[in-house]
Amino acid sequence: MEETNENPIEFNTRIDLKNLQEAVQQIKNELGKIIVGQQDMIELLILSILADGHSLIEGVPGVAKTVTAKLLAKTMNVGFSRIQFTPDLMPSDILGTSVFNIKTSEFEFKKGPIFSNIILIDEINRAPAKTQAAMFEVMAERQITIDGIENKMQAPFLVFATQNPIEQEGTYALPEAQLDRFLFKINVGYPSLEEEVKILEGHHQRKNVVATDAIQPVLDAAQIAEYQETIKSIIIEDNLLKYIASIVNNTRNNGNLYLGASPRASIAIMNASKALAAINGRDFVTPDDIKKVTPAVLRHRIILTPEREMEGFTTEKAVLQIIETIEIPR
Repeated sequence: MEETNENPIEFNTRIDLKNLQEAVQQIKNELGKIIVGQQDMIELLILSILADGHSLIEGVPGVAKTVTAKLLAKTMNVGFSRIQFTPDLMPSDILGTSVFNIKTSEFEFKKGPIFSNIILIDEINRAPAKTQAAMFEVMAERQITIDGIENKMQAPFLVFATQNPIEQEGTYALPEAQLDRFLFKINVGYPSLEEEVKILEGHHQRKNVVATDAIQPVLDAAQIAEYQETIKSIIIEDNLLKYIASIVNNTRNNGNLYLGASPRASIAIMNASKALAAINGRDFVTPDDIKKVTPAVLRHRIILTPEREMEGFTTEKAVLQIIETIEIPR
């Protein structure tokens, strides 16, 4: 007599994740109206929102880096600012400046575009070091100190930044300290042939419809805060915490690497894997969650030795090698 078991693995979640999952699917559906493919980029950006972390998006021009981040911001009913970084951009152009008010005979602080919820920085590597340094405090501590006064950023506060890896003229490499403040570095590639055909068909059929007009808001600030709190409650076993620590520790004792990852990377892997578990309907983290998010968390936090770099080795390969060498907890 044969036994029928349609669902061999079933579990009851201790945390209600139904609303969170539905919201994530709604966001994907809204973006799917305009964006063809790029599922990895979209998922990582959603994870960065849930894990309350910033993301750096790198890819050649024209692969929908900026438009995806802009449309994702449109799915959230919160403030949005787009800042185009240029070589002549000054810190005050971003943060704001004190202006003398003749009526009150006092200086008033006029807030810059950084005072919003979702910040899209286009071509972040085009601004000089002084302007990059202005981003350090706000990205790490969600506050800005102007004239000795702390100005707290309103939650949610997330930075999505894009950069072009090919064009080097007029660009400045981001300092390692700033790169470390990004939860993810998302690499965006070219679409497949089939996807490119769909892109052409979509543009042809939309005609005069503006892309942003087709996107409807899914989440508000209160819901985002609620889901970010839910992520913190996702369960992660002690052996998985040790697994994360072992991966990051290996980057510091690796012959291929000149610079390893900091404890901030360990925390980033933990938070991102919790978010991935949640959008997959689980209230607990698995080793696969950790393995999936680790490359995006580590690729911008490690530096190859000059010898390995000259050989054409990449940080991506280094991270994958490390993941393969660390024993998976059972």
